[in-house]
Amino acid sequence: MLTAVALDGLPEIRSGDDLAELIATAAKAEDLRAGDVLVVAHKAVSKAEGRSRALASIEPSPRAKELAHQLDKDPRHVQAVLDESRVVLRAARGVLICVTHQGFVCANAGVDASNVAGSDTVVLLPRDPDASARRLRRQLRELVGIGPGILITDSFGRAWRHGQIDVAVGCAGLSPLEDWRGRPDAAGRELRATWIAVADQLAAAADLARRKDGRQPVVLVRGAERHVMEVDGPGAAALIRPEAEDLFR
Repeated sequence: MLTAVALDGLPEIRSGDDLAELIATAAKAEDLRAGDVLVVAHKAVSKAEGRSRALASIEPSPRAKELAHQLDKDPRHVQAVLDESRVVLRAARGVLICVTHQGFVCANAGVDASNVAGSDTVVLLPRDPDASARRLRRQLRELVGIGPGILITDSFGRAWRHGQIDVAVGCAGLSPLEDWRGRPDAAGRELRATWIAVADQLAAAADLARRKDGRQPVVLVRGAERHVMEVDGPGAAALIRPEAEDLFR
């Protein structure tokens, strides 16, 4: 049985906060166990790491001003998006579709102002989400004696479907993919394309357990033990499709 429980009691995260200590304290009520997975909204990680920018400190470039006029956006916000982007793939309907420096293809390079204290601040993705996940796992092991699987997540849209779902942008101690290719299905036929995005599925499941307006950035998922590893593993980077294999670029 798979269960997902949002942890209560975490405060508003600020730059320099010991996120591992805060999570360890909140997780005491749920008796953290080996094989558990902690799913952490990236904003908690980004805030603790100081990955935010005050719009007042940003001087927009001519390109940012042009895109902002086209998209009806704040040019300072657009500049923050450009700074976090390796490539801008498309600008339409108020959104910039970008390839981030981490390799993710997403709206506005993950730069977001929701659930942020103050109206003049945006939060960025962690600089290296997999490294952040590994560090958080190591710190939790030191604090509580258990190294749970760690997922760092963000909400992504889908090109062909309405709505957003949470996906993994950082991962440690968890196999992010389960490859069934070459194995038989229930009728004995060889599976040729079945490659399960375990990390993304757990991220999406965890998001159903938290309230978007309830300051619940951490969800404890239990029942996914077979995917949890002693080693940190390849991280969420393993989920990124190389550009040469991308059918839409």
